[in-house]
Amino acid sequence: MENNLDNNKKRTGPVLFSKYTRGEGIKKALAMPREDVLFELKSSGLKGRGGAGFPTSTKWMLVAASTASKKFIVCNADEGEPGTFKDRVLLMEYPELVFDGMVIAGYTIGAKTGIVYLRGEYEYLLLQLEEYLMKMRDDNLLGKNILSKEGFDFDISIRLGSGAYVCGEETALIESLEGHRGEPRNRPPYPVNTGYLGFPTVVNNVETLASVPHIMQKGGDWFRLIGTDKSTGSKLLSISGDCEKPGVYEIPWGTTITELLQFVGAQNTKAVQVGGASGICIPKRNFDRHLAYEDIATGGSIIIFNESRDMLHVLQNFMEFFVEESCGQCTPCRIGNTKLLEGVKMIRSGEFTFSYINALKDLGKSMQVASKCGLGQSSPNAFISILENFKDEIFFHNGYGRK
Repeated sequence: MENNLDNNKKRTGPVLFSKYTRGEGIKKALAMPREDVLFELKSSGLKGRGGAGFPTSTKWMLVAASTASKKFIVCNADEGEPGTFKDRVLLMEYPELVFDGMVIAGYTIGAKTGIVYLRGEYEYLLLQLEEYLMKMRDDNLLGKNILSKEGFDFDISIRLGSGAYVCGEETALIESLEGHRGEPRNRPPYPVNTGYLGFPTVVNNVETLASVPHIMQKGGDWFRLIGTDKSTGSKLLSISGDCEKPGVYEIPWGTTITELLQFVGAQNTKAVQVGGASGICIPKRNFDRHLAYEDIATGGSIIIFNESRDMLHVLQNFMEFFVEESCGQCTPCRIGNTKLLEGVKMIRSGEFTFSYINALKDLGKSMQVASKCGLGQSSPNAFISILENFKDEIFFHNGYGRK
């Protein structure tokens, strides 16, 4: 089926949106020993682009070192964070990067099977992605003895998710792949030891895998020259909200929020939500901060709010989302998010005390350390950051809390 979606790609960059020919990264990798591929990846400094920022080479090394009879590479394409749509662009316009990255990963860790866990709402992409995989098989970029590399057999299948936000967490994703309810697992053991079907598994984000072919083609040192010392390479951002030019942008790590607001045409900006609903809300006085793992890390969602926006309304919207999406498995997340939402409604109605609000902030901090997975660990971020950074507006200027 033809897809007429406008991906709204606004700014090309030095890595993902630069020129690449299908299969070139695979050829480079297959001409190298597996250890050299890992070394090149390590020298690049590539970290997971899903938000956690775990070194990609370390994850691959742990699985490559395993002597298990089976290994798997899983592409996390469950792009469920509110305000994020960059992975869709990569899958629609740059599938060669994502799939070549998976093939390189399969060769490096010794896996024969790759699986794309595709967000259920992206089902409309399934046919064109399946057709692309068939072309790769026809060109011997998938299948047996890939590019005549004796003994290297690797293929990719695509599985659809069912719309659960929590399945963006890697262990819940694996549970879903196995046909179970999508709930996070206790860790340890980690997927690199006991993953899909109990075998060592690498789970990488779409953008992470898409960076790998460029690193193979141009070298880890080239990649390290982009960005900062601790945050190498570039980052795709899904920018939405109150700006003239929303869309997908590729920027070098280290870009400031002020610089970002300038090239998207944002005016009278009050706040920027970095990292989607689970991220933190940055007030105007901190717009000189940098998008980088060492300052403000992000999986890619940037939501801009101008002076006309009611930040309490923004916060209530976020908390309603988390109450809805919590899998309910652990108490801190199941009960905690409900209590935080109740607190937002109490502020709106004026039926609160500041001591109770402070107690809810402490609850949020407890959730960050006691919740089982990233949903409960990150859902209090917006509650804490918005109430702390916009307390004058919320509690006084708008009259919330006054009967």
